[in-house]
Amino acid sequence: MIGKYLIFVPEEMGNFSEEWRQCLKQIIYMRETGFRLIKLNVFTDLPDYETYIKARKEIGKSIQNAFGKQCPAFNITVQPPEKPWKVVVEAGYTDADSSDITTNIWNSIPYVVCSSDSGKEVWACGLGFGLFYSDTRSAAEAAFDQMKAILDAEGMSFNHLVRQWNYIGDILEIKKGFQNYQIFNEVRSEVYQKYRTIHGYPSATGIGMKLDGVSLDFCAIMAKETVTIKPIENPNQINAYEYGQDVLKGITGKGISVKHPPQFERGLLITGKMRSTLFVSGTASIIGQDVIGIEDIEKQTVVTIDNINKLTDQKRIGQIIANTDIEWGKFILLRVYVKNQKDFAKVKTICKERFPEVPAIFIESDICRDNLLVEIEAEFLINN
Repeated sequence: MIGKYLIFVPEEMGNFSEEWRQCLKQIIYMRETGFRLIKLNVFTDLPDYETYIKARKEIGKSIQNAFGKQCPAFNITVQPPEKPWKVVVEAGYTDADSSDITTNIWNSIPYVVCSSDSGKEVWACGLGFGLFYSDTRSAAEAAFDQMKAILDAEGMSFNHLVRQWNYIGDILEIKKGFQNYQIFNEVRSEVYQKYRTIHGYPSATGIGMKLDGVSLDFCAIMAKETVTIKPIENPNQINAYEYGQDVLKGITGKGISVKHPPQFERGLLITGKMRSTLFVSGTASIIGQDVIGIEDIEKQTVVTIDNINKLTDQKRIGQIIANTDIEWGKFILLRVYVKNQKDFAKVKTICKERFPEVPAIFIESDICRDNLLVEIEAEFLINN
């Protein structure tokens, strides 16, 4: 599993290419003995699809040239960082001494496989990019097809998914009565119904991009018997997959009587012999299934953080893993999605006060409901 994250921002303002090269230089310089970079997320401010494709090729080529056979999984999404920057990068590292780590290639997409005494992990990013970008359903289907192909290549299945990131272009847009996010949820439900045979769901984030299309990142684990995987619920929230029809937007397709809710767990706890990882899904200011603090960014940020703290409560975690003497864990990442640039300063102030030592990245993005102003996801490590 990822053991630490670092956030990279340009050292000085420039055009897109200049700022990216500054970040890449820092990433290369930060190579540490004993750690292996396995996942890169590049968040960018780009004006249109053609510019995005060109930038993606530039970034992909430079990453592969810099890391060669140790190339990390990577994705480039149009989710602008805080102004004035055009690029910001999130990098995830694992302990290279505890796993056999390889980069494999599927159809020119690099993905990372980590094998250890605990089992096998697969990290893949950027699935579906550039495919059917004007048709959300076709784009989502293509992205899931690529996910299945990589899982098949590694002898794994959708049952092994533990974390999924779903980037959905113009997530709130409604075309001919169909909302892009709801279209994605229908495709996800169809895929899970077809390919998942176990109870429960992965941890996940569903978030907007500034351009059309769908792009997916995922982590899958084929765990040994020494590892347990358990969902974590928030007692103050209804499970997302139990949402009522009234909070799901858009019309249903022909022959479909109900809209399918988003299928993910609020959190997913992976417990090994020495350490546990808690994936905290994209979390917002929702109690029950209702938005709290409409038009109040500070209230929404506080409620969101309180929801995250519910998921990472020490007493509850100790009961779940049957170890009340656990050494308390730590957050290793916050990824904070803010709907409006004007709210960045307020959100950052609150997050820095509540999580002063935690690596945090702040990016602009539409959230999955039009009255939500902020969403936060996290990763949390616990020493057992």
